[in-house]
Amino acid sequence: MINATIKSKVNELWDKFWSGGISNPLNAIEQITYLLFIKQLDDNDQRNISNADFLGTAYQSIFEGLYFPPGVDDTKEDNGIDKNTLRWSYFSKMPAEDMYRKVQTEVFPFIKQLGDANSYFTKHMQNAALLIPSPRMLTEAVKKIDEIFTELQKENRFVDAQGDFYEYLLSELGSAGKNGQFRTPPHIVELIVELLQPQLGEKIADPASGTASFLLAAYKYMITQYTSEAYCELDDNGFTRGTIADKLVDDNMKTLLAEDTFYGFDIDPTMIRIGLMNLMMHGITQPKIDYKDTLSKNYNEDNTYHKVLANPPFTGSIDKGDLNETFTLDTTKSELLFVERIYKMLRMGGTAGVVVPQGVLFGSGKAFVAARKILIDKCELKAVLAMPSGVFKPYAGVATAILIFTKGGETNNVWFYDMKSDGRSLDDKRNQLTKPDGSRDFGDLHQIIATYNQPQKSTDRAGQHFIVPKAEIVTNDYDLSISKYKQEVYEEVVYEKPQAILAQLSVLEESIVLGINELKALV
Repeated sequence: MINATIKSKVNELWDKFWSGGISNPLNAIEQITYLLFIKQLDDNDQRNISNADFLGTAYQSIFEGLYFPPGVDDTKEDNGIDKNTLRWSYFSKMPAEDMYRKVQTEVFPFIKQLGDANSYFTKHMQNAALLIPSPRMLTEAVKKIDEIFTELQKENRFVDAQGDFYEYLLSELGSAGKNGQFRTPPHIVELIVELLQPQLGEKIADPASGTASFLLAAYKYMITQYTSEAYCELDDNGFTRGTIADKLVDDNMKTLLAEDTFYGFDIDPTMIRIGLMNLMMHGITQPKIDYKDTLSKNYNEDNTYHKVLANPPFTGSIDKGDLNETFTLDTTKSELLFVERIYKMLRMGGTAGVVVPQGVLFGSGKAFVAARKILIDKCELKAVLAMPSGVFKPYAGVATAILIFTKGGETNNVWFYDMKSDGRSLDDKRNQLTKPDGSRDFGDLHQIIATYNQPQKSTDRAGQHFIVPKAEIVTNDYDLSISKYKQEVYEEVVYEKPQAILAQLSVLEESIVLGINELKALV
């Protein structure tokens, strides 16, 4: 939802890092994120000071007082650095060499020590490193970010525009030519969030959080419920979203949303830092994203979360010696283990939306069947949404499905939906589709949501969606592939009799010969 000017400047920013020697897109994103975070610290602090002055309330600036870098004797005041000189608005005006030295030796160490010593942010920033190699590159990056924020200031929805800008930056992880990381398409993330409908007061988790896209989408959905209609608008995927939350006036609930709602886990330290800063830049002040392998012996947070949203990695086999002993599935296949992990994470009555490869739906091995038994016998399996194989291109062509299930519920019927289109082309380009009138084509996304929320669902198996009774699924060895139950309708094609076809060919032959003779006569 950002304009073409901002997109162009983001691409120029990418090019600065690319040409400066930081060609790994994940490293570039991390370094850009640090700079954005530093700038927003200054912007937010100055805004808070101004608001406090206007309201006559107390506010202590994070840039107030002296800063003592690591290793410096903090008992001697002369060793301290005036924190106001650590502001973006201060050092961004310095000569290139001075700015580079300032950011490397003072500003970056300062942000690493922000906040409570026990916060997730402080914990995971300890090993962070500033990799920008030269004063010139830093100066150009700072200038470009200032230009981007100047454009963002022109937007009437500045806070939301900042978030959109950062999401566009993250989307470049998956752009062709940047060797990007695997990233769940935003419209698929939003689809799952719309189906799960997370609510304020619930604990939301992702066992393989990456950039925290699922957690952020859940936050946006929840914020929208507290935003007046006048401040809401349709996003690129046709979903209503608002970020102002003008109807959320309870300070306790605000704190709950910002500090004790979102939980993520990952095994990549860089992705953890990016995920933390992504959420913090959108207003979640204390996101809880931690370094944990949720399949390992070190993770035991069972029966904890109201909602789990995930597209866990399908990395093949896991070392059996590292697996959590509580798993009941006798397998090392990650796609099956994550199904059980997510089931265990949910509290009774909690609901999950998870992306799985379609092999999970019909695999004949004992572990595959056992995983499906968990979904059918220990949960209410609400929906199986089969997606076309192109949804995750250009990363992978594997066919996937979305499973929606509630822990402890009883499965009576399972709703199957055969998604034909997600609103994008199913080739590597994944271009957005349009209708004949030029408007956006969202494929089956909104039809899925509307039908899912209907109390009565179709039993017509010749259609695109239908329900199947649990007893029939059990009889079929818990097979959850839609092709097992879908009734294919074949239209009879009536051909003319051979004699009639030969007669037509004879007439055509005579016409051709006649035409040739006429041409010869003209020569």
